Amino acid sequence: MGTARVPLVQPGTRPELTEIEGRILAERGRVSPLYQVLLNSGPIASGWERLLTAVRNQTAIPADLRELVILRVAVLNRAAFEFDAHAPIAMREGVDAGKIEALRRPALDDSFDERERLVLRLTDAMTRDLEVPDALMDTLQQHYDPRGLVELVATVAAYNMVSRLLVALRVAH
Repeated sequence: MGTARVPLVQPGTRPELTEIEGRILAERGRVSPLYQVLLNSGPIASGWERLLTAVRNQTAIPADLRELVILRVAVLNRAAFEFDAHAPIAMREGVDAGKIEALRRPALDDSFDERERLVLRLTDAMTRDLEVPDALMDTLQQHYDPRGLVELVATVAAYNMVSRLLVALRVAH
């Protein structure tokens, strides 16, 4: 993959970033390489942190489903950094190793229950094709209220943003 295409900003080296670095530390416990890349732009790092904190910590989407979505997006977008970062989180949230491995396969199989398959079908549609077929959206609307549907779609969209930045700027561990 090569080295990152922009420098990693070391925390504490730019006084104007103190506030955002403090928020990142409070939310994440550390300033990861992803955030060290984002800190090249204070406004982007700040907005990113707020959006991703909302997506990860403030929605009603169950944590296991959220992590399945994140891992599937990472696989489809070839974002190894994202996959490696979230596989342990998925396991902590109750996703077994067999399901994590099944996410790497091109087609969804019977490793997943109906609830998981529905969410992963949305993830695949949004990530691979961009457009969500009406029949799939109709089914989702039978299972999710408007808030849940917005939060689910926003989760898929947000992690597509994450993976695409990671891949474009070659962010690695």
